[in-house]
Amino acid sequence: MAYSGKYKPKNPKKYGGDHNSIIFRSMWERHCFKWCDENPKVKSWTSEEVIVPYYYDGDKRYHRYFPDLKIVLEDRILLVEIKPDKETRPPTGSKRTKRYINEAFTYVKNMNKWEAAQSYAKDRKWEFQIWTENTLQTMGIMPKPIKKLKPLPPPKKKKK
Repeated sequence: MAYSGKYKPKNPKKYGGDHNSIIFRSMWERHCFKWCDENPKVKSWTSEEVIVPYYYDGDKRYHRYFPDLKIVLEDRILLVEIKPDKETRPPTGSKRTKRYINEAFTYVKNMNKWEAAQSYAKDRKWEFQIWTENTLQTMGIMPKPIKKLKPLPPPKKKKK
């Protein structure tokens, strides 16, 4: 199964945009799209249709942020970002590596985006939520990962 591609909804009338151009960029997003599409409590949903302006401290400029989902439920509206848990926390490790610096910039950018999304949602009486792999498993949207099996030992050589 592909990790990105087009999602074809079973209930296209529930989708608030063009149901022929729904793109998932991860299996987590695909699982969420399926959940929204098939969940009777979800009245409508969209993917990357909401535009949230935010100020990025890294380059001191304004940018546009497209949260992954807007979900209209029976009793509330959610603005949702789907991210790996590790990207929701500050980076760890040696501060002198390129990896640490890249992770630090990503973390700052995410914090700037999410602060703007929180304010944007609050102004509209919506809720902003970040869903990680842990959230998706807890909600039953995504199955728990199967533990990897230990590799088989190498075959024994036959004696001649």
